[in-house]
Amino acid sequence: MVISKNMEGLVAGSSVIRKLFEEGLQMAQVVGKENVYDFSLGNPASPVPLQVTKAIQDILSEEPDSYVHGYMKNAGFDETREAVANHLNKSFAMDYTKEDIIMTVGAAGAMNCIFRAMLNPEDEVIAFAPFFGEYKNYAANYAGKLVVVPAKLPEFNLNLDELESRITERTKCIIVNNPNNPSGRIYPKETIEKLNEILIKAEQKIGHPIYVLCDEPYRELAYDNTQVPYIPSIIKNSIYIYSYSKTLSLPGERIGYLALSSKADGYSELIGALVVANRCLGYVNAPSLFQLVIGRCQDVGVDLEFYDRNRRLLYEKLTELGFEVVKPEGAFYLLVKSPFEDENKFVDLGKKQHIIMVSTTTFGCPGYVRIAYCVDYEMIKRSIAAFERLAEECNIK
Repeated sequence: MVISKNMEGLVAGSSVIRKLFEEGLQMAQVVGKENVYDFSLGNPASPVPLQVTKAIQDILSEEPDSYVHGYMKNAGFDETREAVANHLNKSFAMDYTKEDIIMTVGAAGAMNCIFRAMLNPEDEVIAFAPFFGEYKNYAANYAGKLVVVPAKLPEFNLNLDELESRITERTKCIIVNNPNNPSGRIYPKETIEKLNEILIKAEQKIGHPIYVLCDEPYRELAYDNTQVPYIPSIIKNSIYIYSYSKTLSLPGERIGYLALSSKADGYSELIGALVVANRCLGYVNAPSLFQLVIGRCQDVGVDLEFYDRNRRLLYEKLTELGFEVVKPEGAFYLLVKSPFEDENKFVDLGKKQHIIMVSTTTFGCPGYVRIAYCVDYEMIKRSIAAFERLAEECNIK
């Protein structure tokens, strides 16, 4: 065997979502792109904001190439980190400095840096189902173990009743993805405050900090004026993780950051380890041009109406057809309860109608399918007839 045992397992469990995306591409070659309704991948179709394009042009014309495309501190450009800190302070009444910010290769890069800095073999990371399936792989990269708290159905809130029994002396981190992928649920302030109470007691019992990893690439995608609580203002031992992939439609540019308050336990030791992890994982630093770009675009917001229009249309039409749908409060995903015990049968029937949906078994919450509505509005309109045929085939009244 050429590859490692660890990698052998990862290859065997390779992303189902990516496979479905590729299957949709193959289907389009047969029946035509306009006749395929691919809701598999969270790849935002909203245009990149004009301010971002202008920032790219201005930087390339104003700054020397050696600066724009060169090395900088492993934590990132000082001016970008300061811009991020100022934005967080203004938005959430925090007191970050640039020293508390590390520019990362997206949110995934940030999480890998954290796990590299914190995990020993067999240390545990807790995730609440439903959760982004790659969390398990990220923890496994450093011989860590993902411990799953089952979903709280049907409301999809954090299942705090099941949390305490899963905290052990090996627990290092708890991931909270808010708004949630795939449920679209926004966990309210009261829930986060209750989580804080549980963690304070647990830390006293096990004798070391438990860090909450606030995974929030969808923060700005919150509908109907629903508020997304800023967890680090509630829970002291938090590491805030952010990506510009969704808000600025830049997933392929791989740019994000992590923020650690100096009030967190073990701050001095941890912030230094995070910077070194950024380097020794091979990233060395986050992409230089886009560090400078987002430094100039801190106040550029997401086109919320682009996604909200999609959300309303899809939710209303699927509900009218008789599907049991979880109404999303945030992000750009919608869950539909499978009419069959095995949701893979539902996925397969969808493919017959050229609808690509994702089973939620990979998210630790079987029985549903995920629909990513970050797509072109016209595609959703074209897909309604296919969903009508799917409802008929599933005997949904």
